[in-house]
Parts: sequence; C-alpha cells; structure tokens
Amino acid sequence: MRVLAVIPARGGSAGIPLKNLAQVGGVPLVARAVKAAQRAELIDQVVVSTDHAGIAQAAREAGATVVERPAELSGASASSESALLHALDALAVEPEVVVLVQCTSAFIDPADLSEAVRKVLEGEADAVLSGVSNHAFLWTPEGEGVNHDRSSRQMRQDRAPEFRETGAFYVMRTQGLREHGHRFFGDVTVQQVPTRHAIEIDDPEDLEIVRALAPLVDLPEPIDVDAVITDFDGVHTDDRAYVDSDGREMVLVSRSDGMGVSLLRRSGVKLLVMSTEHNPVVAARARKLGVPVLQGLAEKRTVLRDWLTIEGLDPARVAYVGNDVNDLGPMSLVGWPIAVPDAHPRVRAAARVVLTRQGGDGAVRELCERVLAARPELPEPTAPKAALRLGVPKPVAIGDVLVGDGQPVYVIGEIGINHNGDLDLARRLIDVAADAGCQAVKFQKRTPEICVPLEQRSQIRQTPWGEMTYLEYKERTEFGRDEYTQIAKYCDERGLHWFASPWDVPSVEFLEEMDVLVHKIASASVADHELLRALASTGKPLILSTGMSTLSEIDQAVEILGTDKLIMMHATSTYPLPPEEANLRAITTLKERYGVPVGYSGHERGLQISLAAVTLGAVTVERHITLDRTMWGSDHAASLEPAGLEHLVRDIRIIEQAMGDGVKRVFPGEEAPKARLRRVTV
Repeated sequence: MRVLAVIPARGGSAGIPLKNLAQVGGVPLVARAVKAAQRAELIDQVVVSTDHAGIAQAAREAGATVVERPAELSGASASSESALLHALDALAVEPEVVVLVQCTSAFIDPADLSEAVRKVLEGEADAVLSGVSNHAFLWTPEGEGVNHDRSSRQMRQDRAPEFRETGAFYVMRTQGLREHGHRFFGDVTVQQVPTRHAIEIDDPEDLEIVRALAPLVDLPEPIDVDAVITDFDGVHTDDRAYVDSDGREMVLVSRSDGMGVSLLRRSGVKLLVMSTEHNPVVAARARKLGVPVLQGLAEKRTVLRDWLTIEGLDPARVAYVGNDVNDLGPMSLVGWPIAVPDAHPRVRAAARVVLTRQGGDGAVRELCERVLAARPELPEPTAPKAALRLGVPKPVAIGDVLVGDGQPVYVIGEIGINHNGDLDLARRLIDVAADAGCQAVKFQKRTPEICVPLEQRSQIRQTPWGEMTYLEYKERTEFGRDEYTQIAKYCDERGLHWFASPWDVPSVEFLEEMDVLVHKIASASVADHELLRALASTGKPLILSTGMSTLSEIDQAVEILGTDKLIMMHATSTYPLPPEEANLRAITTLKERYGVPVGYSGHERGLQISLAAVTLGAVTVERHITLDRTMWGSDHAASLEPAGLEHLVRDIRIIEQAMGDGVKRVFPGEEAPKARLRRVTV
C-alpha cells in the first residue's frame, strides 16, 4: 500500500451534536468524506477513525474500514495527528503517504485530492494542504493592517498570492509525520481548491449554508431508487394554468417526459403522481403516461407513508420530486428528496438533488434518465424465442410512446376514409379522438389508379356529390400533400400521433415524405409482398393487422417484415363484427407464436369485445370513429361515435388500474372493515 486516507470522526462536537452524521445532500458528512477519498484514484485504502457506533456504521455502509478510537484520543483536545498515528499502528501498516481527510468539508473534489497526493509521491513536496485563493485585506482589532500597508492600498494583481487553509485535506509523507509528530514539515505547498468547495462546517449556520449549496455544487450522479413519486404542478408543468372562456384549464407539459416515464416503467421502477388539488388535467396527463395518481390530498406525507408500506418499499430507495412547501413533508420521508431548479428556497435546501431542467421543460425526463443510469440495462431480445424467454415481448417505441406489455394501452382512433374527403370533417374527428384520450389517429392512403381494379374504374356510383365513376369517387375522397400537411399540424397541436395504412408503394413513399412515426399494414395487404418489402425498407415501426389471414400467410409476412419493430393486431375483417367471429384468444396465439406485442383492431358494434381484448393482453386497441354512424360511407356503420369512443378509453384506463400487479395484499380501504368484521379463531 502506497497511500492511506484516514478520516477522523469523533462522536462529540461542541458546535453541532453528532456533526459527522449530519446530512448534506441526503448523505452523512462522514460518508461524503469516504466517497471523496474512494474516488481519488491514487488512494489505496480509506479508514475512518471513530469512537461512535453510529458513525462507524455509516462509514462501513459507505465502504470504509473502521478503526475504533480510544477514549483518550477522542476528547475535544485530541489532535488529528494522534488519530492518524493511532490508525497506522492499529492497522500495522506503513504506507509511503498518509492523507488526512476531514468530514467538516462537505465538498471535496477527488481530482484535487489525487493531485495533492501526486505532488508528495513525486517529490514535489513533503506535505500538501488544501487552500483557497484569498485576496481579503485583514485587520487587527486596533486597526492595523495584517497583510497590507494601510497607507498604500495595492491592487489585487500587484499583491503576492495568499491562500486560506480550508481544512478539507492534508497529504504528508508518513515518515515525516512520525518524525515530527505534526502535519506541517519539510517542503509544504498548497493544493488550490475552488471557492465553492472551501466552506468548513463549524456551527449550525455553516451547515445550513452547505445544505443549500449541495444541490448546486454536487456533480450529477445516478439516482438509484426503486420508486419515483412526483408532485404535478411545477414538476410536470411550469406551474401555470391557461384558462379558456368556459373555465377549462390547460397546462404546459414536455412531450419528452412521456418517453422517459415509459422507459422507467419498463425498467421496473414504480411511479406515482401526487397532487394536493383535484383536477381533471392531472388525471388526463397521468392516464396518458400510464402512471397512477392520487389527487385532492390534504396531507401528502401521511398518504405517501401508507403507500410505501402497501408497496413494501424501503423509503431510503425512493425519490420524491417537489417544488413547493407542501412537498417538504413527503420529501422528509424518502432517501432521495429532489427539487426542480425554480422550487421554493426551503424545498431546494431540503433536496438531495436539484434538477437542471424546470417543470414543464423536461424535468421529469431528466429525472428518469438519472434513475435509468443507475439500473442494469434490460436484455435486448433479438428474435421471438428470446422475447419468450423474457416472459413478455419487447415493447416497440412509436415516437415518445412505448407500446407493449406493461405499458398503457395505445388507443388509435381510425378515421380511415370516414372523412369523406372533407378536411374540416377530418379535423372534427381528430378532435373527437383527442377529447376521448386517444394517443393516435389513423388514415388510409391510396393511389387510386393503382388500387382500383380495371373492371371497377368505370362503374357508376351514387355519391353525396352526384353520380360519378368509382375511380372519380376514389380520387374525390383521397387526401393529398396539402391536406396531410394540415392534418399533421393539427394532430401536433392536439397532442396526437398520426399515421396511415398505405395500400401501394407510391403511398409508402408519400407517407415517408410526410415523416410519419409508424406505418400500419391493412389486413388486405398481408399478402402484398411488394408493399411489405417497401415498408420493411423504411426502418420504421410497423403495425400489422391480421384479418382474413392464415398463420401461413402471416408467417410469410413476418419473414419479410422481421419482428424487431413489429406490432401485430388481431382482427376479423367482418363489418360489423358478430361476437362469434371475434376469436379473442388468437391474441395469445399470435403473441406466443411471434414474440411481438399484439393489439386488437375491432369492427364490432359496442365496447364489450374491445374491453375483453384488453383483459386478454391487447397492448393497443384500434376502432373506426365517426361523428354519426348513419353518415354516408362504407365504414361509418361499424364505427364508434364520440360518446362511445370516450367511454371506451375511459373503461380501458379503469381496466388497466384494476388489473393491478398480481401481488395479494390488504389495501388501505380494507383496514376498517377488517378490524370491524374479521373473526379470528384457533
């Protein structure tokens, strides 16, 4: 061993009782000192010398060796050098260099510590102390200048440099320490440290200062937790609300938060949103994120304590993110209290971590990424068999949303051709989908001169626009670039994904130019291998409907498409669908055979079959939507009207919550009836 670090940490302290266990940034001072020394690459071993059992336990948990310090060396008059020499004797080691690290400095840069060690190892100095550049003019009580001539005030740049000893660390040759009995001998030099690291904690005011600075000074580190709880206003939002003339509120959130939350949920981290207010905006956002929410809470701390007990979570491995004083209670319960940068000063001071992004501007995403950084990466399945070994298929990312088992059901409102070629009607249907809580809307895209068979082109059709050929009718109802540009813009404004089912290769090229997030393959196209090859070449996620298809036909399609970014949809292409043809157990068949997420595309009347599909594991549900089922057009009769779509999404979210996690437990609502009704006999 060449370099030994010794951290003296007595149990007694005149200014602050048990100062060495005081937490700064959520970590005891003794543990902060241990971690700084461990991260200094030139230090071989870290030892804590203490007379206190609690300090010893904290030191061991931080990874240090503990040397029990005798009572005669633990009083207020005992020197730090005596602790160093005792530790050397107790360990029976004689390193080339010994380092004294003091807990009273909360901010020690391991790089500064290593540089000081290097200076001694390489013979540049016999002893090195930490110091901060000092330009202060010092005076005696009698008004005499200590480090200056009061009659001739020099400019800063003309004065010889001076350094104030910070007390953070001292590095010395072990032989010199033994010979001289103190830390300053031979050639002494200073390791300059930043001013922000130079606060020494002697009294409660110093402790208050470093606690306020810790979130700003500490370098970002992974947040190793099993659960994340967030406030809503000021964390998911910028704490502002937009109110329209009807009194409806809207808030600003960051779309990037959605992907972060999805990745966090996939990694197994539990999530919860807590809100003092009871607001439908909170519920709507939580539904979209797939995160449970508790609203209208008068006492967050009590509710959180009960929730942690129910979930069986260690509070030390839980993060709570807040921004205002009503978050101080729950923050005090957890090991990782976290604040957004514009939080109330008391909240920032209580935080172990202060995020760099503000609420509504990516704060939740930043938090998710730091939590994910501490978790092992999930294995990536490369084939259906690998997916089955994991137990569930790998989710597929569509934009900022993960679609798969364990994720919120991805609800698609299929507008298809129900817009009847009317852009205003398309906008109204987009509104229907957005208001109901869908994540996406889907259209159909054709090149009529390719898709309409020759024998049908000249057939006469009666339409709302008069008598015309079937080809003219198809051209009349087909949207082009201008319409889809406006659709894309409007969907973005309403917070929806949009995509389409291309029915021919030029339509694939068209949609690629529109930069859609995903392509949908209609059941009619399962055997169109030319189209499938064009879609596979895009590299985009693909949703494959399997109506009117045999397993052999689906096998051939999957051979072309691959399974890496594939989502399947069980479907029966009967319009409207009778219950006896729904065959919902095929959802399980497809999932087991292909190892991909499987959803449901429904053409039935009513909601029951779609809701049953969700209970059987459908990860996405697609339903045709219309303003009125009696409207002219082939798909309106098998479509959902606005109220039906709203009820469908509502009931899907209720089912998601009701499915739970399968862990049998007694819930808070059962406690009172259990105490009143349960009869126990032996």
